[in-house]
Amino acid sequence: MQPKLADVAKLAGVSVTTVSRVINDRGYLSANTKEKVFAAMQQLNYQPSLAARVLQGKQFKLVGLIFASLENPFIAQLVVEIENRLFTHGYKAIICNSMDNPEKEQQYLKMLLANQVDGIITGSHNEGIEEYKMSGLPIVSSDRYFQNKIPTVSSDNQAGGELAARTMIEKGSKKFMLVSGSLEKKAPNNARITGFEKIAADRKFPVEVVEFPFNSTPTIRRATLREKLLSYHPDGIFCTDDQTALLCMQEARKLGMQIPKDVQVIGYDGSDYVQEYHPELSTIVQPVSDIAELLVRLLFNRLQQNDDQLLDKYVLPIKLLQRESLRK
Repeated sequence: MQPKLADVAKLAGVSVTTVSRVINDRGYLSANTKEKVFAAMQQLNYQPSLAARVLQGKQFKLVGLIFASLENPFIAQLVVEIENRLFTHGYKAIICNSMDNPEKEQQYLKMLLANQVDGIITGSHNEGIEEYKMSGLPIVSSDRYFQNKIPTVSSDNQAGGELAARTMIEKGSKKFMLVSGSLEKKAPNNARITGFEKIAADRKFPVEVVEFPFNSTPTIRRATLREKLLSYHPDGIFCTDDQTALLCMQEARKLGMQIPKDVQVIGYDGSDYVQEYHPELSTIVQPVSDIAELLVRLLFNRLQQNDDQLLDKYVLPIKLLQRESLRK
């Protein structure tokens, strides 16, 4: 568990009041006392509660939410649903947008520790960030694998990739382009690619994989997609997120390709925003409400120290939403 003020006091051999005075720099304190307190804080990785200082003793139950990009409609919806559930149970959320930047993520973790959050739900993980291991906090993960037995919740990514491939094959596609984010990190959503390629390989249909780094701009993505569409001429496109699928459709139409007659397109996520404002896109729908519910429930289990009852991985079912980008 996260170290408390009393733990620092015990290790330093001073009173809790003395530790508080050192942290807040109040009253006269010897250099030796300060040195002992700071050494104990460093040894325990203790972060003083900024929130407690500002609120002068008023206590909030806090949970940190760290996600890679709130620009993604699915992630934005997931964060909103998580925050609503936390609020219903008396918790406030501190929302952090890491942009897949390890330094930014590390700084956010330090901030969350300083605010003495009760736990963390993360959908953004860069390998080697020591604060995750040292925090002692209950942590659960959304679609990211951790090494130290942190429960991970994801949709059935492999089944989603298989369903996308099988559907387009049944509707006549034989030459595929698969567009994904970075494949450098080991993440559950990479199974979307594995599943798609498996079904295509079983039928001996070719698949051209296009991979974009996380920070690729829409301009770079558009130019790359346009070049691939011109040189490869796919008749089926599967994208591992809906935003990229929409870009593919736009560039294909600019080149005079008819959707779905010339090329079928399937995305992945199925956020409420995409379903409401982009009825042209067929997509593999993740159960966002169920994911949010399970993440919060698992975090509460960990807060109650019921870790023995938890699994390492939780996989939820997906479904296909067929719309205008697929042939009837």
